[in-house]
Order: sequence, then structure tokens, then C-alpha cells
Amino acid sequence: MSSHIDFYFDIISPYSYIAHKKIQKIKEQQNIIFNYKPILLGGLHNLAGISAPAFNKYKIKNMQSDCELVSKKNNISFKWNLKFPINSLSIMRGYLSVEDSQKEDYLNIFFNAYWRDNLDLSSEKEFSKLLEYLKIDSKIFFDKITQQSIKDTLKQFTNDAFEKEVFGAPTFTINNKIFWGQDRLEYALEELN
Repeated sequence: MSSHIDFYFDIISPYSYIAHKKIQKIKEQQNIIFNYKPILLGGLHNLAGISAPAFNKYKIKNMQSDCELVSKKNNISFKWNLKFPINSLSIMRGYLSVEDSQKEDYLNIFFNAYWRDNLDLSSEKEFSKLLEYLKIDSKIFFDKITQQSIKDTLKQFTNDAFEKEVFGAPTFTINNKIFWGQDRLEYALEELN
């Protein structure tokens, strides 16, 4: 039996943001280990042959109202980003490139910036402001995320997710079972217990 829950996520996913916020609340009350597994959602969709909801006008309209509904019900500050979708490659590589001690703050700042504050994270100026707030040197950061080892690590996380039959974000895995969607976090917790 596993002692932790794996959490596959991409900043670009509003449901990953909601799941992350739920996880934060759980961790305040319980000693549960979540292993954060960054993936590139677009790459995962390509591997699985899935068309993203962001490119379907009916699905995206529903997704927007659903995210607002779920966030309100869970007391999570949420604002649909007017620049959705953007390419999250730099953000996700960045998560892998920062020191372990910075990962949680990095994730909180970038998730909040995109899904709470409606910032345009495709803007290098906005991106650099967030790095500055985190006291991360932007030149070193942008150099690091172009290193082959960082590129390969994100690709490997995404491929590993696909091999485990993960097809979307957020996904929770535990005991070789897959729980897809922010609304399946409770099921993953039941499996853990």
C-alpha cells in the first residue's frame, strides 16, 4: 500500500489549480504526502490523441462556468484567464529548474498569477516580475530552462504519465489506480486510507 498520492498537473489547467488549492487545505489539516508530478498537458494530449477542450468552443464555455462554480463552492479565489490557453512550457520547465525549497512558492505564485490574478504569463515582462518577487534571477532561470537535462526531465515525466495511462490534468494516482479530475481527489484520499 502506498503512503503518498502522486499528483500530475500543468499550470495551464484550471482544474489543476483548483486541485492544488484543495491539496493545500488538506495539508494544513492532515499529514498527507503529495508527490507533485509536472507534465506538459499539450504533449500528453498529443501522445493520447486527445483534442484539448480549449480548442472546442462548446467545451471551453462549459469549462469556464464549471471552474467558476467549483471554485465558488470550495471558497477558492478564481478568475478565468483572458489569455487562456498559453504555452506553459517555460513555466513547467521552470518548476523543475528551481531549488526544491522554492518549488512550493514558485507553484503558488504562478498558479495564482494565472488563475486568480488574470496575468498574461506569455508576457516575458509579467513572467520576470514573478521571478523577481520570488528572488530568482531571471537570466539564470531562462538559461536553466533551455538546458537539455531540464527539457528531458519534463518530457520524461510526461511520457511516464502516458505510460501509466494518465490522459489529463489533474490526475491522482495511488496503488496503481488512476483518479482523474479535481473532483476525484476525495476518492484518492479514500484509497490512501
